[in-house]
Amino acid sequence: MPIPTPPCTLCLVRHGETDWNVSHRIQGQTDTPLNGNGLEQARMAARFLKAFAFHAAYSSDLERARATADRILNGRGLVLQTDARLRERCYGLFQTLHYSEAEAQYPEIYARYRSRNPDCDLNGGESLRALAARVHECLAQIAANHPGQQVLIVTHGGVLDVVYRLATGLPLEAPRDFLISNAAVSVVRGDGQVWQLERWNDTPDFEALDDDT
Repeated sequence: MPIPTPPCTLCLVRHGETDWNVSHRIQGQTDTPLNGNGLEQARMAARFLKAFAFHAAYSSDLERARATADRILNGRGLVLQTDARLRERCYGLFQTLHYSEAEAQYPEIYARYRSRNPDCDLNGGESLRALAARVHECLAQIAANHPGQQVLIVTHGGVLDVVYRLATGLPLEAPRDFLISNAAVSVVRGDGQVWQLERWNDTPDFEALDDDT
């Protein structure tokens, strides 16, 4: 009888805030930096996670995720590994537009987007189904590389949306009824094929962390 593979624990963090987050502009795979508040959120996330022992660390190769990961890893001695499969969804025609502009300029495509049609690729972008496939593949590979270990992953809201559904069984088409906050911490555990949700969208208590010297 084969010996079961020890599960891998993934500690997932959404990147800190950007100016485009504040203005409700669709970033997608546009490489935008953290703003001042985002840098502070990343610093607070690092303090929140100081009790977590990580064996490895991965992030999206986009600047806002890498900058968040760099602050979390400061002083830990881990080498950050970037992976394009952890990037945000490619939003095609919508990328760089404000949500209101996308709705006004492309009303039919926007309606399909809002309905969470899993095959809508936003005219040259990426469908939810394609996004889910690359996220599943990436997490399975990380789990295979790190059985029994705890791994940091810094990524984006669209990727985390897929992770939540993977761990809970919520269909891609179902409306999002859960939060994905900037710099929030979520944890899933599994073998790469089956995942269980252990915590979701924990945000640092800024006042408590400031008191913790």
